[in-house]
Amino acid sequence: MDTPRVRVFLDDDPEPIAEQPLPAAVELDTAQLEDGPHRLIVRARDRGGREGYEEIPFFVHNGPGVVISGLKPGSIRRGAVRFTVDAFSADDPFDPRHAEARSQVPVWVWVMALFVVAWAVWYAARMWEVPPAYAHTPTYAPAPTTSAVAPESSD
Repeated sequence: MDTPRVRVFLDDDPEPIAEQPLPAAVELDTAQLEDGPHRLIVRARDRGGREGYEEIPFFVHNGPGVVISGLKPGSIRRGAVRFTVDAFSADDPFDPRHAEARSQVPVWVWVMALFVVAWAVWYAARMWEVPPAYAHTPTYAPAPTTSAVAPESSD
């Protein structure tokens, strides 16, 4: 009987990156890989010699984050296409100009802002008139008029 073993292959490399008895703990350093799609192929053999197979696609992203504004995947464009590209990495010194991607404000934000402003104007207009039940309370009643009376002098 064989000892249960596992072999782990990276992409199309015929040499395994790990070959160990089961259970196995495998570590893969992605810093050595190019950014982009990769796949791990795991082949495990049991005591009876039967082999199991698992393929795991994954994406490596060690480089700076790239943000493209003005062009979306799968969009259909004609003529001159203008877009902006920005990239920022955690290893770069902080620069506020690169920390956030600049893009247009979405239409739904403008619509929501318009609703909030319209509601505030409506609310202010409704509160401008004092309800009749409160018109004569001390808060809303006109200020009393007082006349200054000269004190009487005693001779």
